[in-house]
Amino acid sequence: MLGSDVLLCFIFYSTLLILKMYIIAIITGQVRLRKKAFANPEDADRHGGVQFCRTDPYVERCRRAHVNDMENILPFLFLGAVYSMTGPSYAVARLHFLVFFLGRVLHSIAYLLALKAPTRSFAYVIAQVPCISMAIQLLMEVASFA
Repeated sequence: MLGSDVLLCFIFYSTLLILKMYIIAIITGQVRLRKKAFANPEDADRHGGVQFCRTDPYVERCRRAHVNDMENILPFLFLGAVYSMTGPSYAVARLHFLVFFLGRVLHSIAYLLALKAPTRSFAYVIAQVPCISMAIQLLMEVASFA
């Protein structure tokens, strides 16, 4: 009922990516609690006092990892969904989705564990390759209608 194998594959990897985003958000919240570094005075007050309304370098690292996910996964969701509707080869589409997924997982691990450069940058670039590929293929598909 959902359609093609490509679309089902896209749904699988997209769901994993969204779950990964939730996990990063949960990690950020847990680190805030552990470090007692809250963004809002009412949260700080609830957990010991307004003096805990402060920033912490590791909380900020977790938060940046989450923001980076939103900046990159949301465009992938659009590109992958529309790309899936163009009738691509299953093997090629799966490779696009898998490479993006693995790149984003490695990027998050590198961010959260502060792995040595250029690990995070490498993961970022690797994950961008399938997005650029899908975008180019989509533009080629619709260029005659523009």
